[in-house]
Amino acid sequence: MPLEEKKKHINTTAQPLVSIITPLYNAAPFIAKTIQSVIDQSYQNWELLIVDDASTDNGPTIVRDFFGNDTRIKFYPNSLNKGAAHCRNQATTEATGDYIAFLDADDLWHKNKLEKQLKFMQENDCDVSFASYLQIDEQGNSLNKRVEALQTLSYKKQHKNNYIGNLTGMYNAKTLGKIIAPNIRKRQDWAVWLEAIKISEKPALGLQEDLAFYRVHLDSMSANKWKLIKYNFAFYRTYLDYSWLKSGYCLVQFFWEYFMERPKYIKSTVAD
Repeated sequence: MPLEEKKKHINTTAQPLVSIITPLYNAAPFIAKTIQSVIDQSYQNWELLIVDDASTDNGPTIVRDFFGNDTRIKFYPNSLNKGAAHCRNQATTEATGDYIAFLDADDLWHKNKLEKQLKFMQENDCDVSFASYLQIDEQGNSLNKRVEALQTLSYKKQHKNNYIGNLTGMYNAKTLGKIIAPNIRKRQDWAVWLEAIKISEKPALGLQEDLAFYRVHLDSMSANKWKLIKYNFAFYRTYLDYSWLKSGYCLVQFFWEYFMERPKYIKSTVAD
């Protein structure tokens, strides 16, 4: 980076501070572009908290270069691998922002993401918000799919399925407090957003604009629908502490939502 950008700091104390939570694990091919998408935000009063989960690639080295040039970027390397939930919780604990947002180490934000989302939340007295997003492949090419955000998302609806793309979600930490994810293997983000809606006592609101880019990997959990079944069952059984019978009933509701309702919000971006 140019010398004049060393230790960059923007004086935006009159604006709310947004804490951005990014867990890192072996994401060297992607992390530079992810960080750059934050640096390029039109809204500049943010802090980016990156927690490394004992990566074995050169991702931490890439992060340190950015960390050394921008005081808003904070890096926490861990020597032991403890999982994404631990990393997100560690960053959340360290966060000092008025709002908390999430961005995984391989995803990207639209340059106006924070500006538009903050304005939307402030104008609508909203404590929990999310947005539509586009899907890209490992090389960053469009997959011609967009996931549309619901305009309103109730606790009941979110209980049936996770409708919030984690890379687009943001909550008001001043009004809701910091929300710590349960230490479960998968679906921690679902738990966080369900809890946020519960605490807020009102529905989450969705922006209809595409404000982020979700990278789909060939071996990703999301691509294996059947493998997700056991994690969704565990969400009800372990996290919500439901009985086997109630967990099974909720899983049936999940199936209906996943195969009958969610597809309505996945649209092609290719013109007819």
